[in-house]
Amino acid sequence: MTYLPALKKVTLFIVLAVMLSFAAVSVWAETAQEIEASVNACLGRFNEGVTGGREMLAMAKGVLVMPSVIKAGLIVGGEYGEGALRVGGKTESYYNVASGSIGLQIGGQVQDFMILFMTDEALKQFQGSNGWEVGVDGNVAVANFGGGKRVDFIRMNDPIIVFVFDVKGLMVDVSLKGAKFSKINSK
Repeated sequence: MTYLPALKKVTLFIVLAVMLSFAAVSVWAETAQEIEASVNACLGRFNEGVTGGREMLAMAKGVLVMPSVIKAGLIVGGEYGEGALRVGGKTESYYNVASGSIGLQIGGQVQDFMILFMTDEALKQFQGSNGWEVGVDGNVAVANFGGGKRVDFIRMNDPIIVFVFDVKGLMVDVSLKGAKFSKINSK
């Protein structure tokens, strides 16, 4: 088993590379104008691609729009993106999402997702958190969309609904389990 030490070195290298990329991500942070443009484009894709999506947005107390979230992995994986929380159609604050994982995974993808807070309580819990984590601070109903699907099947009593759409890439996972959302100060 002479390949085991080499595999450990490669795995360690990948872990360090992912950790350094997350540490350096603040250097790459987008400006408020860039985030706003991305959020507006994401909302346009959602309204075009999900029949009944506008109605769902109108019912939500707030929506966290996360456009073009990048997810990649080769044994060690990571995810990162920036977006905005909109309440009443206006941006209230900016957030990033970051997660890391270790396991059997390979590939990469870019996806849009939106988290709809359907109750005032769910929205306030998110706004009051210092780093909100899916599955820990809030359970969500995830809906993966594409090709004009309707939103009729979603249980309307779920306090938090996540729409994943416009997925591009070769990674099969659309889970947000363990993803942490943190408020950022954008330039």
